[in-house]
Amino acid sequence: MLEKNYQLFYDNIIKIISDEFVFTQKLHLLAFGTDASFYRLIPKIVIKAQNSEDVANILILATKYKLSVTFRAAGTSLSGQAISDSILVVTARTFNNIRISEDKSEVSLEPSVIGADANLFLAPYLKKIGPDPASINTAMIGGIAANNASGMCCGVADNSYNTLSSMKILFYDGTLLDTSSQKSKQEFSLSHKYFLQSLDAYAKEIKADEVLKAKIIKKFKIKNTCGYSLNSFVDFDDVFEILEHLIIGSEGTLAFIKEITYKTVQDYPHKASSLVFFEDINEACKAVALLKLSSKVRVDAVELMDRKALSSVENKKGMPSYLKTLHKDVATLLIETRASNKEDLSAQIESIKELLKTAKTIQDIEFTDKEEEYSLFWKIRKGLFPAVGAAREIGTTVIIEDVAFHIEHLAEATLKLQNLFLKYNYDEALIFGHALDGNLHFVFTQNFSEKQEIDRYKKFMDEVVELVVSYDGSLKAEHGTGRNMSPFVELEWGVEAYAMMKKIKKLFDPLNILNKGVIINDDSEAHIKNLKPMPQTHELVDKCIECGFCESVCPSNVITFTPRQRIVSNREISAFKRVNKRDEALELEKEYQYAGLDTCATCSLCSTLCPVDIDTGAFTKYLREKQITSFDNKMANLITNNFSTTLKFMKVGLMAADVIHSIIGTNLMRKIPKWLPTLSKPISIDANRPSIKSQNKVVYFPSCVSRTMGDTLFDVTFSLLEKAGYEVILPKNLENLCCGMPFSSKGFSSQAKMKARELENSLKIATKDGEYPLLCDTSPCTKKMIESFKGNLKLYEPIEFSLEFLVPKLKITKVDEPIVIHSTCSTRKMGLHSKFIELAKLCSNEVIIPKDIKCCGFAGDRGFNFPELNKSALRTLKEQISQATKLAYSTSKTCEIGLSEHSEIDYNSILYLVHRCSK
Repeated sequence: MLEKNYQLFYDNIIKIISDEFVFTQKLHLLAFGTDASFYRLIPKIVIKAQNSEDVANILILATKYKLSVTFRAAGTSLSGQAISDSILVVTARTFNNIRISEDKSEVSLEPSVIGADANLFLAPYLKKIGPDPASINTAMIGGIAANNASGMCCGVADNSYNTLSSMKILFYDGTLLDTSSQKSKQEFSLSHKYFLQSLDAYAKEIKADEVLKAKIIKKFKIKNTCGYSLNSFVDFDDVFEILEHLIIGSEGTLAFIKEITYKTVQDYPHKASSLVFFEDINEACKAVALLKLSSKVRVDAVELMDRKALSSVENKKGMPSYLKTLHKDVATLLIETRASNKEDLSAQIESIKELLKTAKTIQDIEFTDKEEEYSLFWKIRKGLFPAVGAAREIGTTVIIEDVAFHIEHLAEATLKLQNLFLKYNYDEALIFGHALDGNLHFVFTQNFSEKQEIDRYKKFMDEVVELVVSYDGSLKAEHGTGRNMSPFVELEWGVEAYAMMKKIKKLFDPLNILNKGVIINDDSEAHIKNLKPMPQTHELVDKCIECGFCESVCPSNVITFTPRQRIVSNREISAFKRVNKRDEALELEKEYQYAGLDTCATCSLCSTLCPVDIDTGAFTKYLREKQITSFDNKMANLITNNFSTTLKFMKVGLMAADVIHSIIGTNLMRKIPKWLPTLSKPISIDANRPSIKSQNKVVYFPSCVSRTMGDTLFDVTFSLLEKAGYEVILPKNLENLCCGMPFSSKGFSSQAKMKARELENSLKIATKDGEYPLLCDTSPCTKKMIESFKGNLKLYEPIEFSLEFLVPKLKITKVDEPIVIHSTCSTRKMGLHSKFIELAKLCSNEVIIPKDIKCCGFAGDRGFNFPELNKSALRTLKEQISQATKLAYSTSKTCEIGLSEHSEIDYNSILYLVHRCSK
């Protein structure tokens, strides 16, 4: 039951915003309320704002009832600035328009645009946005700007603050200001005259205080996101420029960013990297100072890694063996330089090597511009945080802190930081960071379930704060103040600067309703309160660090839960069960059924972005298996043992649907559940079809879906193989064969294993135990076979088989029109997305790949049972492929059904295109 003012707010907001976007259910509040930090607050109400009008209406009502509001974009922030115990406003993924200026010098972005998608949009113009946080594949522009997030390459020069052009801002009372519009500024000057006069007075006060002014200038020469952007008052005279730059890094405590316009940054196409090893961290830091202070060299990134950091990844797959041979004091710099052409790149490399001639390295400095080589270097760097997360004890939290020191203090401060690790027994702690900006990250694991552990953390952080302040560094370089450093802002900045920050907060937010408790917080222990529990739930997901990196590729991320939210939910359910609160657990399980289980596509794409390799799809299959009853098992066994009969019944059903469709038409048929106009007519294949005789033989296994509703795929594939000179062999007992995927996706693991064994045995005979290659016409089935089979069969899906066995034997003539391709989840997980593009480009000069379509959400038969999942996953497909006319291809029939339904283009197997283009 909501408290009075919250109930009044709720009653009024659902009159304006559809209640499908307003949540008060217990599990949804927990799941949506969780971010990547190690803090937890449970909101009273969560609202998914679809547009700025929603946000304005929320703010007006929140002001009326004096209720605190916190804004959230992707929730990848680490310092507790995106959580709330009041009203949490999440910007929906549809709030993501992008506009670029005619000369490509500026790009305007709404708050839900993912950083990587902005760069993908700008890539054809050799441009990018300046900020480049490590979470850029998931983090959204609203959060990137509100936190002044930076990263490996942007440094201080290209962060949000320094590349800001203009902004559309919503204030606490719903007022909108567009700083790019003279009219908007004039109207604001009239309606907010006192506000602007006060801001101008603050600027004059700071500029008149030479000591404070000098302090601000010095502190912002390095990365600093602790407190408000006081440099706005020093850097600008125009009050609107001061205003908009104050919003950068304000973490939603001053206003809401409706849209931001960035100056774009040149994206240089040529780059080279070097991994340089030094005798110790002191020598590495000296080299950083040389690179920083030199005007003769261009370096785009300098990443520092201590020996502990290198040790954490040295045993990982793909890591170079020489990492294990390094002595205990070695430190490393990963240096990258970029240029617009190869000649300039070579010159820059030589300049860097010349500059570092005197450095005490333990081997010669060598750069590489080969992607496969420098990608390995960056794999080492990017694997550090995940390595700690994967190795931690269950129930502990991974903490990543970030501080900054002026370059002349970097070596000394780093050594002192390492001594603090030893003093407080953080034996696993490691250091890495963006050394060129004096920015250090240190990662360690922490147990917050015991008071003595919390006390240890508090004492450690007190000494870290003391160390950083003693060098006049930044307590937060790029992760934002949040709740984590709010007790120490005054200590870092001093009484006068902190008093100014409080005046700024009061001016922008007189009712103190915007993200209360963040940045400005009088509680000296805020950083050790509301700590997030990490209870054990299942070994498949217990290593989850709740970073949210998985969320951007999840097909259900708009309609229900994401992988992170599924794990958070199950942790809570398990915690209730552990203390015998069965009724509470049962209540949450009922709420979880649809949001967590029914609408999970089990595509496992989440695992491709997870820093600790968690496959939430596999976890969902495990949970589904737990729900199977004895009756369900009996039915599954009946189908397993009578598979050919089951397929015959399916064909009869499809045939009946086709007849009814021809009589009553598409509009009436759409009212029948589980029917789609893109469903193919039922087919029958000749399992005894004779083939040409040839010394080149291939075994062709048409999947059960292809055999049931594959239209002419069987005939096309058979003819294509013969065209390439292959004798086609079909496995015996074909009508009963299945890879087991229809069973495993629903949790029937024993039946899935039985069908997989049966299929493998049949294929061993057909291929003469792997002598002949085997083609399966469906990518998901091929992947399932690869995972299930234990023998030496040479398994191929359509893409790789075409490139290896068909293209060399055929003459390919490109079609003279654009084509669209869709890589299935299985295609991506098998690492074949780039090969799909390669094959498509052999067949057409124009290949269209929708940028934000990953999993189609059809998920076998889930697209029939829960069509909203398919619709949500493909919500932007049609507009992205508008230039295509009729040619669209994939490698899975069920995916093609859903893709055709939501694109209004007929998708077919890529084998159709290869057949069409070849002689």
